[in-house]
Amino acid sequence: MNASTANITRTAATILREYGPLPDVGAVHGITYDGRNIWVATGDQLLALNPDNGSMPQSIDTAANAGTTFDGQHLYQIASGIIQKIDPASGQVVSTIPAPDGEGNSGLAWAEGSLWVGRYADRKIHQVDPSTGTVLRTLESNRFVTGVTWVDGELWHGTWEDGESELRRLDPQSGEVLEVLEMSAGLGVSGLESDGDGLLFCGGGDSGTVRVVQRPKAS
Repeated sequence: MNASTANITRTAATILREYGPLPDVGAVHGITYDGRNIWVATGDQLLALNPDNGSMPQSIDTAANAGTTFDGQHLYQIASGIIQKIDPASGQVVSTIPAPDGEGNSGLAWAEGSLWVGRYADRKIHQVDPSTGTVLRTLESNRFVTGVTWVDGELWHGTWEDGESELRRLDPQSGEVLEVLEMSAGLGVSGLESDGDGLLFCGGGDSGTVRVVQRPKAS
């Protein structure tokens, strides 16, 4: 299923807040939200970031070089060619599944009982069985995929290519691009998550920052 760019609503992204640069964080590789803390994948750690005051009350030492998500109980973290299922209380990896096509995965989201895995250079989003790693279906984009999230039945993905970054809302069945939020020049997007309401959290790549973007109200 291919992404289309016809009849797109394009607006400038409204950045409400920025956290960082976070101390000792060289890059943000993935991002998720557990209802209380934003979790930031930094390469060799998952850091919990309190969005109210910017404190970091918890860290988990683990390979964390791409997308992150939360299913309501466990964190899932892409670690090269596998996806780890992690108990956030103990930091223990409770199980793993193979990541689609091994290396090259980027964003990660949880929705409808499935994992949704962004393929960066392949410009694809796979729906994946969280128990086996089996790819159930695939949406195609026409831009690099750097983050994936679902909110209120809306599928969004981040892109960062040729110095330009966008947040894109897709038709979850066809992959057609419905809406684009354009980030300002120089602001990369590496990881994308929703707070379940009106906010989108964006990883800022090698700036070591997390940005909060206003999600447009559904029309």
